[in-house]
Amino acid sequence: MHGPAAPVSKHLRKVIAAILIPFATAVVVGLVVLWPGGAPAHERTGVGFDRQTQQATVTKVDEVSCSSVNASGVPPTGDTSTAEGSSAQQQADGTCKKATIRVDTGKDKGRTFTEIVQPDQSRQLHEGEKVVVAYEPSAPEDLQYSVTDVNRRVPMAVLAGIFALAVVVVGRLRGVMALVALAISFLVLTLFILPAILQGSNPLVVAVVGSSAIMLIALYMCHGLSARTSVAVLGTLISLLLIGILGSVFIDWAALTGNTDDNTGLIHGLYPEIDMSGLLLAGIIIGSLGVLDDVTVTQTSAVWELHEANPTMGWRGLYRAGIRIGRDHIASVVNTLVLAYAGAALPLLLLFSIAQSSVGTVANSELVAEEIVRTLVGSIGLVASVPVTTALAALMVAADRPEREPAMAGDRPAPARGGRGRRRKR
Repeated sequence: MHGPAAPVSKHLRKVIAAILIPFATAVVVGLVVLWPGGAPAHERTGVGFDRQTQQATVTKVDEVSCSSVNASGVPPTGDTSTAEGSSAQQQADGTCKKATIRVDTGKDKGRTFTEIVQPDQSRQLHEGEKVVVAYEPSAPEDLQYSVTDVNRRVPMAVLAGIFALAVVVVGRLRGVMALVALAISFLVLTLFILPAILQGSNPLVVAVVGSSAIMLIALYMCHGLSARTSVAVLGTLISLLLIGILGSVFIDWAALTGNTDDNTGLIHGLYPEIDMSGLLLAGIIIGSLGVLDDVTVTQTSAVWELHEANPTMGWRGLYRAGIRIGRDHIASVVNTLVLAYAGAALPLLLLFSIAQSSVGTVANSELVAEEIVRTLVGSIGLVASVPVTTALAALMVAADRPEREPAMAGDRPAPARGGRGRRRKR
């Protein structure tokens, strides 16, 4: 989004500054007051993500009889149900893999251990593969290390490099600024939002302050310090406030605890003082911010360009023309948001489908209800951002009349001369 073709009037700049300067000041004060002094340390539980991990390499993979390793006390994958018992019998008669893994980092660098891979396991180890291993110091020495995941750092780094290159090649300078703003947003998230929540600050307040800081930095860095960007900031702010209010009301009304899976359960166990429902609301606000920026910037730019094309159009005409553009945007953005949440919850939806649960039963479960509230609250905020931002932009542009005064003043002598000519004819 480029700056306006003509500078806005001093009066309009003062109005925008009178709104945004106190808001930006409040955001800075909030950052200072809530800035974490460091998250409190805790004893590692060794459960889930709360484990010590190291990098490692699979140095050797041998095929062995599953019956021999199972006979030695290694339990087969699965529980004691009849169907899985049959699967365990098939494993016992099959061929397993015995992987030798070398620890590459940490105090035990160079140490090796072995791990048995059952034939039906989803993750099969291969010689030379880089993996992540968990370390449990209280376990027996031969069981202290275990493979938890594949090391994906290289492919993820390559993909990130391709993304950055594509953004810079297509976006040029604006692409570079977008990447810088993305990096700063990530720093705000990791250095402020997450530590502040862990330190015990209210997740909703932290999310509002952090999201506002990200919004100000990202929008002004990517689109410039202009009246047009300021209108987009105002539209985004109003929409975020609406999302926060609706989210708070319906999370409380639907009795959503925010503690619905192993990860949130682990967080609650490690930091019981964290308000999990507040954390859910904070996630809704932060998750909606990126899409809101897109909608508000697009609508503001559309209204400004309509004004440039037809400077005589009043604010009502600008609003009607802008809202027609916004309706198409609403349809595509809402559909995108709903499908994104549905895609993320697809395994869960498959489980309900397998259980042949009714739609009402599925929607009433907290796991799905949480996603429904997240989707609908975010979508309402997105829908509202279109008329709000369009109206703000139309009012701002239509009120910006002083910049056209020199042109109108230059036109005044012509009627006067015409008038004198008519008097001479009389």
